[in-house]
Amino acid sequence: MRDEARMNLDLALYLVLDPVQCGGHARALDVTRAALDGGVTIVQLRAPEWHKRAWLNLALDLLPLTRRHGVPLIINDHVDVALAAGADGVHIGQKDLPPDVARTLLGTRALIGLSVSNDMQVEHANTLGATIDYVGVGPVFDTPTKPDASAACGIDGLAALCSRSMHPTVAIGGIQLHNAADVKRAGPGGIAVVSAICTAADPHLAARQLLESS
Repeated sequence: MRDEARMNLDLALYLVLDPVQCGGHARALDVTRAALDGGVTIVQLRAPEWHKRAWLNLALDLLPLTRRHGVPLIINDHVDVALAAGADGVHIGQKDLPPDVARTLLGTRALIGLSVSNDMQVEHANTLGATIDYVGVGPVFDTPTKPDASAACGIDGLAALCSRSMHPTVAIGGIQLHNAADVKRAGPGGIAVVSAICTAADPHLAARQLLESS
């Protein structure tokens, strides 16, 4: 895990890589290569349907790709996988390991992101200071990608939560090319997408268009 990942955090286009949506391990690597070439600035591996050994195997294959582009690789939820793979950090939810515990395990060099969906969670995140590096705000829109997600906050709710956060913010939840510009205007530091890239016929083009949308 590298200090520069924390120092040079760029949330502009955050790929949440779901290898099942991509079509498996090999296709997930192809999608990641293309998306990185298209301008993705951070990659999170999230494979809820896979066992941890499969997570680890894919993470180990992803690292050379992300490192080549100077882009952080984040592991969703699983601190042990992040440590085993030598990934750049983790993204944790409200029901995962507490951020201070994750920080103790991962050390000062790791990136740690935290999901927030309401005012109370943002206010608590604000008290964490440098324990976390950014917050993922959402879901902005209803999304089938995460059926257990909180209620959608909408564009206005996103704007309000971002304005209250003391950390860099990335919007997530139902973001596609057709609504990306509206989401960006709400003021997050970036947008996070899953299916908009993972299921795209041309992930390189999809990434470029999402990055350029305004």
